[in-house]
Amino acid sequence: MSEHVVPAVVPDDEQRHRPEADPLWNESYYLDFVAEEGAVAGYARIGLYPNLGVTWWTTTIVGAERLLTASVAYDLPPPAEAGLEIESRGYRVDVAVDQPLSEMTLRCTAPAEVHADPAAVYRQEPGQPSAVGIDLAWVTDGQPYHYGLTTRYEVPCLVTGEITVGSERVTINGHGQRDHSWGVRDWWAFGWCWAAARLDDGTRVHFADIRMPDYPLAFGYVQPPDGQVHPVEALQMREDPADSGLPSWGSAHLEPSGIEIDIRPIAFGPLLLIAPDGRKSRFSRAAARFDTADGRVGTGWIEWNQPDPQPTER
Repeated sequence: MSEHVVPAVVPDDEQRHRPEADPLWNESYYLDFVAEEGAVAGYARIGLYPNLGVTWWTTTIVGAERLLTASVAYDLPPPAEAGLEIESRGYRVDVAVDQPLSEMTLRCTAPAEVHADPAAVYRQEPGQPSAVGIDLAWVTDGQPYHYGLTTRYEVPCLVTGEITVGSERVTINGHGQRDHSWGVRDWWAFGWCWAAARLDDGTRVHFADIRMPDYPLAFGYVQPPDGQVHPVEALQMREDPADSGLPSWGSAHLEPSGIEIDIRPIAFGPLLLIAPDGRKSRFSRAAARFDTADGRVGTGWIEWNQPDPQPTER
């Protein structure tokens, strides 16, 4: 069950936060988009690990008929204390909160690799060298939603601007989700499934199935076009446990709304995440089509964090 009392998101939440002492304390800004019904989609994440002295930059551009383009670095330097600007080794990243809770922009140029097979990322196979450029704005299109039990909030958005992939230039006029979280982030301790989508009637849906041993949690919302926010109180998730680590389908049942959703990945932008102590997790993120049982259709993103099984204590 999710927590019923949901904290309000306030403008100061948009800024960076003072880190705690845990080595895996992390502050994360996520931004994704889908355009042209999944013909082009992407996500970018800037993840700050100040106690490890590094920033994770993980960005992919995908699409129904596109090859995966991934720009990934796990060892960029931390940005200045108050900002989100990084310039190092050909990565030029500028993330800015232009209007708190209303507009956020990402401008970047960065080296990248192109993969014909997304699962090659899990095999740590190099791709063909390329580059990406992003100049996009995420404008709030709904109500920001704060999780009830952790320091994290989600913001449904409309997304406009331009991206470049190699020599290709693409205008983006789509939708997406952004989120901001801060706290200990141990990707290798337990799995989860997260998703966010916009349906064709304007409804926004978001849900997260947190798969902690003996303590499962569900978070999320349904935001219909009338502007109301209905928190998810219970969630049933299923997916194809594909051997490749790239599930071919998923389904979700949300309560109290009763919405049932069939989810079909369109294109994957996965990551292989390796902890400082060597633990691994396959992070399967995909632009996807969302079909509800009542006939509505939408697009968005879904992710599965799939850590290796923990050793059994004897």
